[in-house]
Amino acid sequence: MNYLKHKIYGVLFKLFKNTNIKKNRVSFIIDSKESFKGNLSYIQKEFENRGNFEFHYFYKDKFSIDSFRKLSSSKFIFLNDNFFPLAFMEFNPESMVVQLWHAPGASKKFGGSVDIKSRAILEKISKNTDYLIVTSENIKDYYSEAFQIAFNKIKSLGLPRMDYYFENHDVDALKSEFLKRNGISSNKKIILYAPTFRNEEKYNNIFDYLDLEEFNENLGNDYILALRLHPKIKDFYKGNISANGQYIDVSDYENEQELMLMSDLLITDYSSIMIEYVALNKPVVFFTYDLDNYLSNERGFYYDFKKTVPGTIVYNSQELVEVIKNNKFDKSKISEFLKIQFDVIDGNSSKRVVDFLLK
Repeated sequence: MNYLKHKIYGVLFKLFKNTNIKKNRVSFIIDSKESFKGNLSYIQKEFENRGNFEFHYFYKDKFSIDSFRKLSSSKFIFLNDNFFPLAFMEFNPESMVVQLWHAPGASKKFGGSVDIKSRAILEKISKNTDYLIVTSENIKDYYSEAFQIAFNKIKSLGLPRMDYYFENHDVDALKSEFLKRNGISSNKKIILYAPTFRNEEKYNNIFDYLDLEEFNENLGNDYILALRLHPKIKDFYKGNISANGQYIDVSDYENEQELMLMSDLLITDYSSIMIEYVALNKPVVFFTYDLDNYLSNERGFYYDFKKTVPGTIVYNSQELVEVIKNNKFDKSKISEFLKIQFDVIDGNSSKRVVDFLLK
């Protein structure tokens, strides 16, 4: 892989390596779409509670001399996603670079666990990273491999964005407003369907496998389907047919956590969204119409999928309808699954992270 542009980025950044550190400056590295901003927002709130801190958002896809200078002079620097130029950047030893990562737990293999060729640059990135924050002691080995990072840099302090669920949300009001806005009867339950992206094109055409007519004929009186597509699946998306009430397209709905909070049930396949969802103690159905192919040809999991996932696995549209219609939700594995994925879920993850860094 050609990392020339990342190296150039690093060379330019070195021009600012002697900038004096401002001990109250906190920088967040993010893209201009502000993807995966949740963790960063909660860390900012926590720092705001601690005193007079100054915040800077460093947009990694924009070039700004002033932004470079502020980043290089920051005491605390947070990431929430990959940033390959970090492999070639030189920070002041007083700066503290922290990778929060945007997802909880460990499910699908990623990073160096899958792409052997990327391990060299991941190791360089990790040498410039002071800490990687995870949700459980049990998954440190997986993250060490995925990020090619030293085990002692991994700290199990929780996912800051999970603090959202411990705030005072009026779930009934959120749900009522959502249904009203979409012209749906207020007595209907919401099914959130969040399929993940597949490398094999045909399996991304989800409506080749989910029979919407059968789904709504059997479940339409009680449920409305809210579809949240992975951004990459939109290339295979056959148009918005939500206007006739078959489903609501929530792919661009800004707050994914709000969707999880007000939905009654999650349908997914291999998406890590289920880790966060089962923490709410709600049922998940795994609609895995391509399971054999996915296990054989995609990146795999850190566990035995069939034995471990905390919900009912179905393989076709008929089975999916049957499970939901008859409330055949298997929640027996949720407790054990959560013990692996989280050390604690208490609404204090942001506090633990900031406490650790300030001390």
